[in-house]
Order: sequence, then structure tokens, then C-alpha cells
Amino acid sequence: MKSPGAQRGGVSASREKARGNLAAVATSRIADSVGRVLGDRYRLTRPLGVGASAHVYVAEDVSLRRQVAIKVLHPALAADEAFGRRFRAEAQVVAALRHANILTVYDWGEDGGAPYLVMELLEGGSLRALLDRGELLSPAQAAAVGADAARALDYAHRRGLVHRDIKPANLIFDEEGRLSVADFGLARALAEATWTEPAGAVVGTARYAAPEQVRGESLGSRADVYSLALVLIEATTGIVPFAADTTLATLMARLERPVQMPVDVGPLGTILEAAGTIDPAARLDALGLAHALDGLSASLPPPGPLPLAGSAVRGETEHDSSPTDYPGRPRLFDGALDDEVGFGLGRPAEARSTRTNPGIGVESRTPEVLDDRGTSRPDRPDRADRPERADRPERADRPDQELPAGPSGRRRRRWRWVVLVAAAVILIGAGTAVALVATGSLQKSHPVPSLTGETQAAAAGALQSLHLHLAVSGRSYDPLAKVGTVIGQRPQPGVKLKEGGLVAVTLSLGPQPVHVPTGLRGLSQSAATSVLANFELKLGAITHATSLTVPSGDVISYTPAAGTLLPGQAVAVVISTGKPTETIPTLSGATAMSFTAAQSALAAVHLAAVESDQYSFTVPKGQVISTSPVAGQTTIFGSKVTVTISKGPHLVAVANVAGDSVGAASQALTNDGFQVSGVTGNPIATVTATSPRAGTRAAYGSAVQIITS
Repeated sequence: MKSPGAQRGGVSASREKARGNLAAVATSRIADSVGRVLGDRYRLTRPLGVGASAHVYVAEDVSLRRQVAIKVLHPALAADEAFGRRFRAEAQVVAALRHANILTVYDWGEDGGAPYLVMELLEGGSLRALLDRGELLSPAQAAAVGADAARALDYAHRRGLVHRDIKPANLIFDEEGRLSVADFGLARALAEATWTEPAGAVVGTARYAAPEQVRGESLGSRADVYSLALVLIEATTGIVPFAADTTLATLMARLERPVQMPVDVGPLGTILEAAGTIDPAARLDALGLAHALDGLSASLPPPGPLPLAGSAVRGETEHDSSPTDYPGRPRLFDGALDDEVGFGLGRPAEARSTRTNPGIGVESRTPEVLDDRGTSRPDRPDRADRPERADRPERADRPDQELPAGPSGRRRRRWRWVVLVAAAVILIGAGTAVALVATGSLQKSHPVPSLTGETQAAAAGALQSLHLHLAVSGRSYDPLAKVGTVIGQRPQPGVKLKEGGLVAVTLSLGPQPVHVPTGLRGLSQSAATSVLANFELKLGAITHATSLTVPSGDVISYTPAAGTLLPGQAVAVVISTGKPTETIPTLSGATAMSFTAAQSALAAVHLAAVESDQYSFTVPKGQVISTSPVAGQTTIFGSKVTVTISKGPHLVAVANVAGDSVGAASQALTNDGFQVSGVTGNPIATVTATSPRAGTRAAYGSAVQIITS
């Protein structure tokens, strides 16, 4: 009985053999389409990539006489209405994208029931192929590559397009190392195809999916930033964060834990942490990531040339699975490999041999097949399989082809060999010359000058003198660079470029405008100053005004109240001095008014009247005696003013105190408000009368005389 270890080894070997057989079949099937013409225009000339949902070819555009890359999707997709609608919509949107770091889509259509995309051809290979060869990027190289990718994402995000499937296989290079992001819009189109995923499944390669993608939430642009952060970590360390044995474990690992930065990422760590946060709202956006990586690049040594993988037919590993694949799904293309199609990736399939002609630097491939023992052999007759010479008629048996014997015959044969060799040399030389001309090897190369800080015109002039061309790949904000000057370039300064080559530059838009903050109204002057400083703005001109609603010392309004300003610009504010004051009018004296008239007069100056009554011997009843505050003083807008109204004289009836003692009579009169002026008669006798007499109405406080017998 075999041990468990031996059993596992046997299973592994069987799987590897099956993978080899699968690769051989896939390579054979994609090669069968070479020579086919799509849309009466694109002739497929050689295979470039093979995957689960599509095949990629190099093709000749017979109308424009140029080479292109064509991605042919599975014919089953043509019958899917949801995919058809999304594919057409996404193809139109993506074809409108024009950015130096986005793979250009030239055309799209269907042929023989198979949808296809026509794209620019890049022959530098992908980041996936580079990593699969065992190469890693230095922090400086990763910062440059990441900044280009982030600028491409920012360009697309500002146009409402989210990639959804950022991974190394979709980061493609041309021969000069210029990066392009591929497959914009395709993941979304495939997501709507009825056969792509079971309900609730995650679209996008599991190893690079953002947490919100795992949770099944609606994807925003910052999901692409998270995926790019994981790609850059892998590019510098060879390690994919959260990678586990199963797809489910890989997906679930990132829901609660932030990305852990390996030591090997070096100075990229802080930036990638900000790009790999769990919460999308706290995550860098694409433009912020590009700025951060550009800033880091300025502090690092210039990056060396990328170890490009070059293009080749290939099938990627199972670790970079299709965005429309899940465990257990049968493959769409019979014999397709485990991965989706990449463009110009440099790792050959397992069942393919590659031979290189060192004379002209072009790879020629001989497809291989597997025999019944699983051993590979070239797909052509072996020498042992060819007819023996004995089966052929010998030259001696054919008199018409006999060569003359003797010295003259030998001389003639010698001259024939000389002529043949000379012709071969001439043909080889001519072929080599043609190849050198065709590949541009005879063109002069020049180190690319540093264009940073130059205007577009000056940069173009500097390149023109070297027979190089300038292309503006984008524009970006820079707080230190003047508007219209160069802040980035590809290739980097010092890299040699052949005459006629293209240098892509990024121009400055100047400092990035900042939004004027909302909510300054009602803040104190000091608080408003602090808020503006947080937005890199400052407090400008200050004016004062009264306000019925804003307390004294707080902001009533500010200019501008919305929009954007450049950092350091000022915002003018109006500060409240509180409510306005009003002067109290004269309501008494010669112009004495009734309460109703006084109330109207006060309302006219935004004051409220409060009535108060008082006896007066001088002011007629119902007329204003006085106000509080008094006339001529100022009081706050809307304040209350007390208006005293005369009740007329205060008269009191003299009480009848006859029969009382003098003391009791005095107390009673005093209690009624009178003053006892004296006693007429015996002070200890009984009171007989008063003056004024009892019952008489006398002024309150007036004097009353007591009379005794």
C-alpha cells in the first residue's frame, strides 16, 4: 500500500501531466486560426496569448498596413444579450479613452459569432510575465510603474470608468518600457454575461480584489487603487498579500485586516498602506497615489531599465485566474488554460518549444505534441521517420543528371559551389540589411534629455534637435511647477532612444485648486481662520455689519462662498457687530401722546412698547408721563420700552374718625395716604371732626387737620 505522501506525489504528477496536455491542445487550437481574416480587414498572423475566455493574436490591418493585437472572445458570448449590450457600450467608451498609459482600442466587432477587440500591439510583455521569470522591481522602478498606472486609472475614473480587474497580467509594456493598462471595461461586460458567475460571486481576480468587492458592494474607483497597491507589493517582494490555499480564504482574509507591508517594499510602504486601507473613504484615490509615487520617485535614484519579458504565446498560472471563472466551472474554450488572456506576455506554454535565430533576433517556434507516454516531440517528421536514401533513385542511375568526370568536371563543380556560396552570402547580407532597416537597428540612438521644468515648446525643440518627438501623455497638478511646464517624462532622462522615437511628457496644471469650505457662517473669527488654514487658504479682508441673527463677533458671510481657489488665496469675511441700535423718540411733555400713539411711534423705529400706569396731578389722564429708557437714548433693535401713562390725580375720601381718640384717628388717616397736620382742641379729648370734613375727596398725600371738643 502506498503512503499518503506517495499518493499525493502521484496526484501532483498527474495534474502536471494533465496541465501539459491541456497547454499543448490550447496552443494547437489557437494556432489553427492563424491566417483567418476577421471583419474582412484583420488577418491573424500569429498567436500572442491564450486563456479561458479569449484568445489573442497579432494581426495585420490590411486597410492601414499596420500590426495590431486582436482579442477574440468565446463565441458563446455572442448569444448572450446582456453581454452583447455591455460589450458594445464598454467598447465604445474604452475606444474613446486617449491616454499614454491606457492600451488603445482601435475597433471592435463580431466575426463567425465571436466578438473581438482590435488594440494596439505592445511587444514588451506584461508585469505578470516579468514576475513569472523570477524578476522583481526595485522600489524606484515600482514607483515609476505605479505612478503611470495610477495616472491611467485617474484618467479613466474621471470619466466614470472603473477597471475592476487590476492585476499584473493587465499591466503591459512596450519595447521601451512604457506601461499601458489593458482590459478596461471588459470585466464589467463579462460580469453581465449570464454564464459568467453564480449569483453573488465576486468579479475580478481574487488575489487582488478590494474588501468592498469581496463584500459584494457597489464598486467605486478606489477599488482599483487597492488592487494596484497589492500588485506593487507583489512586484517588489514576489509576495501577494492575503494569498491563501483557497479562493475563499484569500477573499476573506482582507475583510478585517489591513495590508501588512513586507520589509522589501522599502520606502513604498507608507504610500501603499494609504492605498490599501480597508475603508474606501480613507483610501487614497488614483490621483493622490500618482502624486505620492511621483514625490517618492523624486527622492530616489533614477530607476534602471525594466527587465522586460517580451511577447510570446503563453498560458498563465492558476494564481491569476479569470475574472469570470470559479472553482469547478468547465472551460469556455476546449483545452483553454487556467488563466485569462494577457498581451505579449513572455512565459511560453509548457508544451511548446522555442528556437531563436541569433542572426536577426526573431523567435521562430515549432509547436510540439505529446506522444502516448506524455513525452514531447516536435510536430514534424524525425530523421528516422523520413524515407531512406536507398528508397530514392540514385543520381548514378539517372544518366541525364550525371556530372562530367575528370578535372574539368571537378573544376566546374567547384565553381558551382563558389557561386552558390557567394549567392548565399549576398542573400544573407541583403536579408540582414533589410532586417536591420526594418527593425530600426541602423538608426542612431540618443540619450533622452531631462525635460523637467521646460515648457512644452522648449521640450519639443530640445527633442527635435535629436530627431525625437514629443507627446503630451497627460496633465497633472503640481504645487511647485508653473502651469504648462514638464513635471514627468517617459522614457526617463539618460535612456537611449532611437531617432524617430516618442517621448511622453506630463505637463503641470499648477497647484491643485482647493474647495472653499462650507459652513463658515456663524463661526467666530478665530474659528473661521483655523478652518481656512486647514484648506490651505487664509482670512482676507474683514468688514463689519450688524445682524439680527448672527451674534457679535461671528461670521455673517464670506466671499467666495463656493467654488475653488488656489492654495494661499484669501477669503473675505463679514463679521457681525450684533443687532443694530435705535434712538427712543420723545413721547411726553408738550408732545404728550396716548399709549396707542406712543406704541405706533416706537414700532416705527423697531421697538416694542410696554404700558405702565401712574397717577399724576400734572399730566392729564391717559397721556404719556415718561419712558424708560428715556427719550434720546439708544437701545438694541427690537428692545422693549416702558411707557408710563397717567391715571390722573390720585384722590382719596377722608375717613370719618369722629368719636375716635386722636391717636386712632391719626393712624387711620395715615393709612389712607393722608398726612395729619395737627389737632385743634384738647389733644386728649375725643375727635369730633376733621378738616377737610369726612367724606371729602382730597388728594392722596395731602394734609388733614383733626378737631376735638
